[in-house]
Amino acid sequence: MKQKLTAATLVVMVAGGTSGAYADDYTAYSKTAESVTGDISMDDFSIVFANGQQLAFSALVSDHFRVEGRKVGASVYSIKDPADPELENGNRLCGEGDVTYLATWGAGKGLTAVAVFTGDKSPTSDEETCASYVYQDPE
Repeated sequence: MKQKLTAATLVVMVAGGTSGAYADDYTAYSKTAESVTGDISMDDFSIVFANGQQLAFSALVSDHFRVEGRKVGASVYSIKDPADPELENGNRLCGEGDVTYLATWGAGKGLTAVAVFTGDKSPTSDEETCASYVYQDPE
C-alpha cells in the first residue's frame, strides 16, 4: 500500500512540475489590459504577464462568481504570495495593495475577463475588484 501511495505522489509531483507547458496564451483586448498587463499566459497554477512577472495560485477557492448581479461559472484563485507587480509602462496590476485573489470568467464570445482583489476574504462578486481586464481567448 505504501508503495502505491509513493508512486501516486510521484506522478502528481511530476505532472504539477510540468504544468507551465500547458498554459493558454491570451491576447490583451481591453485598453486596460493592453496598457497594464499586455498579453498573458494562464493555467490552473499561475498567471504570467507580458513582461515576465508572475503570480502563482495557491488554491482554487470557488467555481462560481457574481458578475453584474448574475451568478456565472468562474475560477476564483487565492494567490500564493500576494503582490502587486509592476507591469507594462510602470503600471501595477492593482495599484491599491497586494493582490490576494484572482477571478476569471467568460466575458462574451471569445473573451475572458480577469479581475484582481486585495481583501483577506475570498471575493464573491465583481463589485469587490480593484481592477479588471479583458482578453481574447486562445485560438
